[in-house]
Amino acid sequence: MSDNLPTSLLLNGREFSYEAIRQYPAQLDAPVNGYEARVLDFIRQWLNGAQEFGLRTSGSTGAPQLIQLRRRQLEASARRTGDFFDLGPGDRALVCLNCEYIGGLMMLVRGLERNMHLTIVEPHADPLALVPAEVRFDFAAFVPLQLRTLLDAGHAPRLNKMKTLLVGGATVDSTLHKDIQQQLTVPVLHTYGMTETCSHVALRRLNGPEASLRYRVLPGIAAAVDARNCLTLRGDVTDDQLIITNDVVSLDPATHTFEWLGRADFTINSGGVKVQAEKVELVLEVALAELGQPRRCFVAGRPDERLGEQVTAFVEGPALPAPLEEQLHQLLAARLDRYERPRQLVYAPEFRTTATGKLDRPGTLRGIGPEAFAPSAPVRRR
Repeated sequence: MSDNLPTSLLLNGREFSYEAIRQYPAQLDAPVNGYEARVLDFIRQWLNGAQEFGLRTSGSTGAPQLIQLRRRQLEASARRTGDFFDLGPGDRALVCLNCEYIGGLMMLVRGLERNMHLTIVEPHADPLALVPAEVRFDFAAFVPLQLRTLLDAGHAPRLNKMKTLLVGGATVDSTLHKDIQQQLTVPVLHTYGMTETCSHVALRRLNGPEASLRYRVLPGIAAAVDARNCLTLRGDVTDDQLIITNDVVSLDPATHTFEWLGRADFTINSGGVKVQAEKVELVLEVALAELGQPRRCFVAGRPDERLGEQVTAFVEGPALPAPLEEQLHQLLAARLDRYERPRQLVYAPEFRTTATGKLDRPGTLRGIGPEAFAPSAPVRRR
């Protein structure tokens, strides 16, 4: 690694010196767009020693909320990630997540705190298309949609020259996971974290011999479960406050690892039987892929007079042809318990997403008209 500390960064292909950013906007010699202005304003605050920052949560499970994070929390998170991946002066980081949310913002903080060379581009499905092909990066973080696009565009050789690659902000579907394992030799790690924990506090490897379903909690983070078997977290990144999540996990305190099982608020109570929506979603997603219909899907409970809630599957795109839908029903019947099987298959033209690219379940459900729920294609009970 080079001993020369960076004195500037690249933002959308334009160089900004840190000295000029400290005095932003006084030292600007040309206009910037709204996103660039917000990025520069955060970096200005950081370089000038600001101690508190307001951030909005992603809003994937409810309305976005504004929370306050202290500088020492962000510093602790950057230090832990930097130490874990051995990031430091001379390393080059690609920042292509939305910097108005914790994932992108922490990429900025890591670069600033570890004296890395920062190349920042506005969020784009194919961020490597926005930088010259000869530019090499050591570290980057993507949402699954970006990584899917990058692999489809043939960028695997370029990605494989990196030291580490993070993917987070949403689940990694089975098709993408398979492509990561087949195309990427660079260590790819799926992150677990949230705004309240200043980005990730646990990681699991997606490829290579160390690939695992279990997340390893980073050193210095205390993880436990509450009476619901939901994960709780405490550490310097939470300002030593206890964070109680709605994520149901199987925690092994001895190894400091856990397997994520689903969200407590996505549990469906159908006829007195609790069904974990994410388990059904995984089976549905794999079945669709096997039928040559890889699509986004999710499962939710709908009010039902007899059952309380009925398990309902939502699939993006046009309705499947009747023979394929029958095959799908057969696959679900073979792989799910009786109460887990969706009682209805509902099609939606396009799912809604949040500003960070996550599936917006509440927004999608609100946008589905009553005609979609017509009982034309109930899943047969076997």
